[in-house]
This record gives sequence, structure tokens and C-alpha cells, in this order.
Amino acid sequence: MLVKLALRNVRRSAKDYLVYFVTMTVVVGLMFAFNSLLFSEDIQELFQEAEIMKMMLMLATFFIILIVAWLIHYMLRFILEKRSREFGIYLLLGMEKQQIAKLYMRENMLLGAGAFLVGLVFGLLVQQILMSVLYSMVLMDYRLNIEINRRCLVMTLLCYAGCYLLALLRCKRKLRKMNIHGLMNAERRNEEMRESHEGIKRWLLPLSVLFLVLFGVWLFCWKEWDSGVIVSFVVGLVLVIYLFYTGLSAWIICYVRREGNAVYRGQNLFLLRQFASKIKTMRFTMGTLTALFVLAFLGCSIAMMFNFYQEHIFEVKMPFDVQIYSASVDEDFAAQLAVIEENVPVEDAYSYRIYENGTNQINVWLYTHLRVFGDTYQNADGSPNMENIACNSTYCTYDTYMGLSDYNRLRSMLGLEEIALKDDAYIIHMKDRVFRETGDFSDQLVIEGSGGRLQSAGFYTEPFSQDGHNGGDYVIVVSDAEAARMQPYYSELVVDIAGTAPASLSIDLYAASETSRKSTALDFNDPKTLIGNGIRCIGSDSILVYDTDNLVRDNVEVEMKCMLATLIFPFIYIGLVFLCVALTVLSIQQLSDSAKYRFRYNVLRQIGMSAGEIAGLVWKQLVLFYLCPALFAAAISGIIAGYVGGNFNFYAGVRTSAWLYFGISFLLFFGVYAIYFVVTYVGFMRNLEAEV
Repeated sequence: MLVKLALRNVRRSAKDYLVYFVTMTVVVGLMFAFNSLLFSEDIQELFQEAEIMKMMLMLATFFIILIVAWLIHYMLRFILEKRSREFGIYLLLGMEKQQIAKLYMRENMLLGAGAFLVGLVFGLLVQQILMSVLYSMVLMDYRLNIEINRRCLVMTLLCYAGCYLLALLRCKRKLRKMNIHGLMNAERRNEEMRESHEGIKRWLLPLSVLFLVLFGVWLFCWKEWDSGVIVSFVVGLVLVIYLFYTGLSAWIICYVRREGNAVYRGQNLFLLRQFASKIKTMRFTMGTLTALFVLAFLGCSIAMMFNFYQEHIFEVKMPFDVQIYSASVDEDFAAQLAVIEENVPVEDAYSYRIYENGTNQINVWLYTHLRVFGDTYQNADGSPNMENIACNSTYCTYDTYMGLSDYNRLRSMLGLEEIALKDDAYIIHMKDRVFRETGDFSDQLVIEGSGGRLQSAGFYTEPFSQDGHNGGDYVIVVSDAEAARMQPYYSELVVDIAGTAPASLSIDLYAASETSRKSTALDFNDPKTLIGNGIRCIGSDSILVYDTDNLVRDNVEVEMKCMLATLIFPFIYIGLVFLCVALTVLSIQQLSDSAKYRFRYNVLRQIGMSAGEIAGLVWKQLVLFYLCPALFAAAISGIIAGYVGGNFNFYAGVRTSAWLYFGISFLLFFGVYAIYFVVTYVGFMRNLEAEV
């Protein structure tokens, strides 16, 4: 009998809580698909960054397990309270508490098992989508390959079952402690709205809004961030979120009490009372949902940041197909060029020298003026700290120079117009990111030539491979005659190839370089050698730094895109799960309440309200309930995303608007939001019409 009753109740629960069942199916599918990346043999073989992706996905899984556990516990407790009257009747009919607890456990275990099995099927589909996207990001072809890894399956099952069983055990203990009176009145307890000190509590609303504004000002204006400041900021923000809903419900109650101008317009009184009651009884839950929405917004926004970054960064940082560095000024690159020609057709190749004249004034100026360095390289009086500067490898020991003919040759290889330069002039070719911060600072420089001071002829900022090859961040271009009087600093080779470089080209080039390395007086096996001699620099980039002698763009692009994917995928994973969890709670709350709202809407129908007016009233009620946490979360996350996006653009050198990342996330967010809203609205109306 209990088995039949359990099966009947499972069918009924699956229908009444369809949104919850679908969400758990989606969560299981996402969990299985992303876990499959942890154990995929293809990923292990193809990507060197597979271990990094593992760590990032495991960290994301940890937070997701916490939220899924909260959702399952919340829903099981919610279902228990909604069915408390039913369980109370079971007790009156003679069933024991232990039997009812077993019945409840069986029902939810069957419901959870069904969601898990359907979720695995959905997960296989998501798995193929993820693999296809990942392969396309790293410029590889992917063929359909359904992979069911035993370890992945076990990990997904353990995470899901652990969350479910813990929640069931807690609800079972709660059920055993309740008596008939408690069960019969459990649902009614949630309908009570006790009003006390609402006049005082209403001031929490403007106070929380004021604090939110202050937090925004603090975020954009505070410069000295440390762990203590960050913790204080987060704690304060969490308090603002939860106090906001206490103040909002109290403000609405006070507004209705004093009969504000809008109270008796249309159905506003009905809507305000409904909304205030719901917010007051659910203020902690609404605060939690807002926090989840904020995290979902931010997770998606950060994923968008890195996605935009990886779309354009390789053209900026690696404009040449192949570029090879050598600390030897006598390097002819014959061995390296031979290796390239053996692997791929060469369209053009050019070798040249970078020069120095024993000065370092541009290096010193950048060390003491760029925001990324702060005051690290300044003394207390603001003067340069030459001792600290000498120990850094961001820039070479001396300023880097290039001859005009070499510069124009490289420009022609990049499809840029050649420039003319007088013998007594110079230009500075600098990263666009750095120049946007510094502007034209040539009036603070004194560049000396053989015939006296050289005049500035401007700045150029096209992509020019300036992460240690053509200088670090910059290179000074002078006439060939001036360059001939300087000391050769190091050698470079650039090559244009036809087609795509093979994956092993970088390794082959390193092997070919060993002979020339051994013929020099420097010990290139010692990583401190090049830095100690001041002939190696990396530039001031901080988001993506790739320092290598043999730069093969096709090889590096695959490696770097895979590394960026290790950041993009976990943030999308977290954002999607958090969003679905929060929307599920909102939907289930309204769909469950629609049963008790039948009487209220039937009364409105009996006093003359048409079906269209009732549908419109339901629409307004759901919009209020849905948009309140969403818009509040959008305001909070928009401020934070604007700050993070602005700093990301600054350090990454991206020109994309900082608000675009959040804008795209906002659109994606409300796309999913709209689906849940429509499903809830349709289900709500169906429940109302069931009694008519």
C-alpha cells in the first residue's frame, strides 16, 4: 500500500513541482557535463592546461554543491510544509510517524532518482556541446564522441546523492518531532504576517539604498585594497541586501496604512498587500536569491571579459607568424630558419638587431609613472629608486632602440605604411595599452644622438610584438646612421609562413637553438643569466604574460586559448547553476501559492472582474515578485561589474566598454529569466482556472 501511495504522490509532486524537477535535471546535466571535462582522456592528451582546468572546475563544483544542497533542503522543507496537512490526516487515520517518514523519504528518493537519470541523458547532450565549443575555441575540429567515464559518473552521483540524502535526513528528523496540531497548522504559519515596529523598519529601505551608493563610491575611489578591506566590503554588502527587504516590506505596509495616493488606483491595494506579505515572510530567502543573482551576473560578466579578451589579444600580442629571440648579437638564425622551412612554406623572413646606447631614461620614467607599478620604484621624495629598478626584469637594463630600415621592413610585413624620419628625430613605438595611460610624454625625455638632442616625431601604437622581442612595451626608432653608432643588444628573426604551423614547430625550434646557445659565452641554461645581463624583458602586461624565445603564433594561440577556457567555463558553469537555482525558488513559491490564491481571485471574479483583468492582475503580481530581486541584483552586480570591467580593460589593454560585458550578461540572464517567468505564469493561470 505504501509503495502505491508513494508512486501516486511522486506523480503528483512531479506535476506540481515540475519546475523543480526540470531544474534538478538541468543541474545534474550540467554537473555531469562539466565533470566529464575533469576525466576526459582527450582533454588530458590535447591540452597542457588540463590540470589547471581540473582545479578550476573542482573549485566551481565545490560552490555549486553548496548551493544545490541549499536548494534541495529548501525545496524538501517547502514541500513538507505544503503537505503538512496531508501528513496530519495520515496520523489521524492511524499511520505512525515512522511510516510517514519512510513514505516521504521514498517519494523524494524516487523523484530525485528520476531527475538524476533524465539529467544524465541531458548531460550527454551538454557534454557534446561543451566539447565542441572548447575545441572550436582552440581552433581544432571535433567529431561527435559520446564518452561515459565511470569516475565522472560516480563523482556526479556522489555529489548529487550526498546533497539529497543530507536534506532528506534533516526533513525526516523534523517530521518525527511534529505532532498532529503542528502538521495541521504548519502551512498556515507561513501565511501569518506579524507587523511590529514597521515605522522604524521602513527607514532601513532608504538607509540600505544610501549604503549601496556609498559602497559604489567606495569601490571606485578606494585605492588601498587588502584582505581586511575586501572582507569588510563583502560583509557590508551582504547586510545591505538582507536589510533592504526588511525595509521594503515595512515601507509598503506603512504606505498602505497612511493611504498613499496610489493605494486605491486600480488593483494597487491588492497588489501591495500581496507583495508586502510575501516579502515579509520571505525576506531572508529573497536576500539569498538576490545574492545568487549577483553571483550569476558577475560569473557571466567575468566569462564575457575573458571571451572578448581571447578574441582579439592574439593579433595584438603576436602580429608575426613566427618570431625568434637570441641574446647573441652575432646570431644568423640559419638553423632555426631551416627548421621552419622543413615544416611549413616560408613567404618572407627577416633578421635584425635591437640596439642600446647605455641610457635608460624611458625605462625609469615608465617604472615611476605607470599605474601598474604604483610607488614601488620611487623613493619617499618621489625620485626614482634606482636600486629597485636595477633588480626588475619588466624592462631591459637599457632603453631599446631600432634602426629605421628595420622598422619599416617589419611594418611592411605587417601591411602597415612605411614612415619617413629625419636624421635628428626619433619616434617611439609603444603598446596601445601603455600609451593610452601615458599619453605623449616626449617633453619629459632627452634622447641624445651623435649630433645633439633628437626631436620627437610622434608615437605609433600598432601591434608590434613588444613582450620582450621588439622591446618591452616600447622601442625607440632612430635613423640607421644613429643606430649604427649604438651597441647591438640582441638579435631577432621574424617569419611569415603560408598556412598553419604544425603543433611541434616550437619544440623543433628550441632543439635547433641549442647549437647556437652553446657557442656563446653566456650560460643560457641558467634562468638568471639573461635577466642578470639585462638583455631580457617581458613588458608590464599582467593579465596574459607569455615569455618565450621562440614565438610561434599558431602554437601559442592554442595553448593560450585553452588556458583562457579554464577561466571562462567555470564562471559560466557557476552563473548558470546559480541562476537556475534562484529562479526555481521564485517559480515554486508562486506556483504553490496559486492554490491558496484561488479563493482571492474567485472573490474578485465574483465582484465583477473580467478574465482579462484577472490575467493582467496575475501578470503584475508575478512581475513585482520576479523583478524585485532581479533588478536589485542587477544594480549591485552592475556597479561591481563596471569596476571590475574597467580595471580589466586597463590591465588587459582591451578597448571594449566595461559595461558591455555586463550588458551581454544581463541579456542572457533575462533570456533564461523570461523562460521561467512564462512557465510560472502559465502554471499559475492553469491552477486558478482549475477551480472555476
